[in-house]
Amino acid sequence: MHIAEGFLPVEHCVGWAVAATPFVVYGAYKVQKQIKEKPETAMLLGAAGAFSFVLSAIKMPSVTGSSSHPTGTPLGAILFKPPVMAVLGAIVLLFQALLLAHGGITTLGANIFSMAIVGPWVAYGVFVALRKWNQTAAVFLGVFLANVGTYSTTALQLAMAHHEGGLLQAAGTFLALYAPTQVPLAIVEAIITVIIIKTLEKVAIPELTSLGFLRPSSSDTVAAANKEAAHA
Repeated sequence: MHIAEGFLPVEHCVGWAVAATPFVVYGAYKVQKQIKEKPETAMLLGAAGAFSFVLSAIKMPSVTGSSSHPTGTPLGAILFKPPVMAVLGAIVLLFQALLLAHGGITTLGANIFSMAIVGPWVAYGVFVALRKWNQTAAVFLGVFLANVGTYSTTALQLAMAHHEGGLLQAAGTFLALYAPTQVPLAIVEAIITVIIIKTLEKVAIPELTSLGFLRPSSSDTVAAANKEAAHA
């Protein structure tokens, strides 16, 4: 979600920026560690960031003072874990604010918190909880609910700033205004993400295995054991 410039009071902008900063700083550390320890996944990491940039640039105006669009962050969260997407999502949102007029600089902290923090954590939590039951369904539901979590957070952020009729009523109004555009987009993003991951399972097996997304095959396990025995 992209809350436009000027739709949040200054104190709210500062508060959301303060809340988002620790996640972004820790995410930067995790990205550096990821590239250092598993350099073979760097290209896939870059692709996850690019995917989020392109997908979240698909903008549908919303009457709430924000815009509805896919987020793109659940894919990276599922593959690399949520902290990584905090910093990638922050970079995506910064460039979109500067180059595409999506969101704003003063509202950057709020947008990071909803799209790059809440969304990824929801996606990863749902995926981990459901992957043993059905991995494809876990990806689909994780992405869908991440979108719902993101737009629900944005609705709450706007309601906290504009709640003349009461906070709950304002939040309900914002949620109702978002739903007609955001829910279909959430379904579309979930389908696209499932297709991408199914493709990666065929063309990026070493990278997904290194990330722990795929389990090593029995032959790989035997080979690793033989290699360890030879060194011993």
